[in-house]
Amino acid sequence: MPVQKVNDSSDLDAKVPPHLQCTSITSLTTTSEPSHRCVKARVVHKGPVISCVQKDGIEMLRAEIKEEDPLQRTAEHTSINVIFFGTLAKDFSQSARQGDVVLLADFTIKKSPSFLRDKLHPCQLEMDGKDACVYAKYTYVPLNNLKPKTVVNIYGVVTFFKQPFPSKGSDYCSTLKITDQTDVKVGCNIFSKKLEDHPVIFRVGDIIRLHRFKTEMFRDSMSLLNTYGWSTVTFDGTIDSPVVPRTSSKSFHFGESDIRMVLELRQWAANQSWISNDLTVSLSSVQPGMYFDLTCQLLAKAVMDSRCILLKVWDGTKCRHPLLNVAVASDALEGESTVAKDRMNLTANVLVYDNHLEVARDLKPGTFLRFYNLHTLLQRAPDQLPDQPEHLSFHLHGGTSYGRGLRSLPAESPALQSLKSVLEKHVDLDVYDEVNDGTLLEIWYTPPEAVVLPNDEETDTEADSGPSYTVRMCEHNTRQLTLARVKRSTPPLSCHVRARVKKYRPQQLYQCLKLFCSNCKTMKDVPDDSAVAKVFRESAKDSQPCDEQWAATSSASSREPGRTISMHISRDMVGESTHMQLIFVEGTTLDEICVLSRDYKNLVPVRSVNGRMTLMDLTAPFLFSGDKRYYGCKQCSLNTFQNPVFTGVETWDEQAVAEALGVQLMQYRLLIQFELEDQTDTLEALLWENAERFFHVSAVDASGSQDLQDKIQTTMDTIQPPDSSLEERPWLDLCLSVYTVKDDDRNKVCYQITNTEIKEE
Repeated sequence: MPVQKVNDSSDLDAKVPPHLQCTSITSLTTTSEPSHRCVKARVVHKGPVISCVQKDGIEMLRAEIKEEDPLQRTAEHTSINVIFFGTLAKDFSQSARQGDVVLLADFTIKKSPSFLRDKLHPCQLEMDGKDACVYAKYTYVPLNNLKPKTVVNIYGVVTFFKQPFPSKGSDYCSTLKITDQTDVKVGCNIFSKKLEDHPVIFRVGDIIRLHRFKTEMFRDSMSLLNTYGWSTVTFDGTIDSPVVPRTSSKSFHFGESDIRMVLELRQWAANQSWISNDLTVSLSSVQPGMYFDLTCQLLAKAVMDSRCILLKVWDGTKCRHPLLNVAVASDALEGESTVAKDRMNLTANVLVYDNHLEVARDLKPGTFLRFYNLHTLLQRAPDQLPDQPEHLSFHLHGGTSYGRGLRSLPAESPALQSLKSVLEKHVDLDVYDEVNDGTLLEIWYTPPEAVVLPNDEETDTEADSGPSYTVRMCEHNTRQLTLARVKRSTPPLSCHVRARVKKYRPQQLYQCLKLFCSNCKTMKDVPDDSAVAKVFRESAKDSQPCDEQWAATSSASSREPGRTISMHISRDMVGESTHMQLIFVEGTTLDEICVLSRDYKNLVPVRSVNGRMTLMDLTAPFLFSGDKRYYGCKQCSLNTFQNPVFTGVETWDEQAVAEALGVQLMQYRLLIQFELEDQTDTLEALLWENAERFFHVSAVDASGSQDLQDKIQTTMDTIQPPDSSLEERPWLDLCLSVYTVKDDDRNKVCYQITNTEIKEE
């Protein structure tokens, strides 16, 4: 039988079978009848598992146990050797540790061959039979008593945590920091393939119990790592809340000693200053630019694209700022209507990105959840007038910095009691969500068939003579050709066509934004935030502030121990306004430099190499300017940063910064491929050089503006309405350029849309 663990001495006593009598170690002799006896004692020494030559190499382990009964402490021979054999030896090695109280039953008593040498009991106990069993009481180690390379059991209060995230291998990883009454703080990493095995932590201040964790030294600090047979149990850290264990395990032990430990830690933590730094706020208290935690209920959700999911949530409180209503078709929304709540400024539209999508996809409307490190920004709604106030938007950015993430909360969680009370006051709002279809259409989106075009009432004309959604801006005096005729024509040629959009690529329109080098003609995708964030993380590792004679430097400690953020500025620019300065930033994360860029116009991220300042890998932007990021071409950039010249420049724009740093500036471009169709044929045409004019949108402005990206999406949804037939789509009057390019030594005919614009009302 394997070693079985219990939490309390009373639980240990309860394990004594009725037919056994608990006996003292001092009363044991070789003539004692062991079949009716058991022994309770503390482990004072545990040896390694070795092979026993006398028993054909079977595994064995020797341990020393000492009498626990205070009445026997003055007696002789209160300690005795115990020999474990076979699987029990291995199990005892992994499960029991020095200091544990154990109960041994069904042992045999033999003469001790080491009695004269170790001065212990003249007998020894052997645990060899199939009925031999061991019960061990867990012993918990204070954090200030941890020793490296030992397996321990721990109780602590959570001071920081990250929700489980995919590691570089096949496991998920949880990261947390804990403390206890000794005021020592210890980091802990937990790796497991199953999400449900990870600790269920809701907030800083929760109590956690760790079993069988290995201690390790990492960067001169003690840390904990789960090992064989590990388990965790968490508890709410709020005083007077029920002591209810949270765990997915079906075989965990929980007794009176656990309750006492949790209550003691709650009382101690409640008097600590750091426990009051709870970042959870209500919507009514949210301010622009905040990073905070939000406890709320999910009303509805919608997939925006492959990297973003919209979660519509509320907590029953009304935000002081107008909330941004993210446009989404009603048939794409999963969950209840939120029309009445939207009108009352009760609904927060949270955009969830990148690594958090896996959790967001599994959430069901009605679920209670908590966001960690949620970010608020002021944005203009589409078609909003300049004199109208900006709206508050909510973003759960990618990554796990500062514990960023989200998780569902069980409906019975004590932390939800106050939230439920507030929500119950708004139960009557559901009545007002029963609005007519016309109201829904007005709020969610403008249907394509409602777009007003000239002569739209002429429905009896021929199929190709209806109104056009575009207008040609060229001066060509040429007649209109069918697509079949265009495909038979000999390039080069400029012509007019009238067609509908059969389909377009990329379907995810954020992918149509490209970076183009005018020097080497290279075109590439804009790097996603995870790739850029990785470059920043790597550059910040062990970064030491550089020392340049031309620069004035200021430094500040980051939230992460051991990392320093430095800002450098040319001494020639000291005293100028922040909009005239060029500031070099070292040691930041991507999130941090994005926050800084709201206050400083030109930020150049740098790193230190051998004490000298140099640019970061050009996978990352070389310049942050407000909401815009500018990239350099890796092939064409010279990187003359070793001897920079910053004088004689009146205005620092992206071109001036690139020239000063020896960087070949890459231009933002929009690239879309249309498949056009008329009554005669189909044809694939690129929209590239004319794309900005076509959409009335600047590519570089669109790179930093969600509103402009939404404008492009709205245009595409009008050209090709979702789930529409070809006959329902508007006609486009296009100017088409026909030309040839070399493709594997063959001439390939290509078509590009030029000199065409979307009609604006």
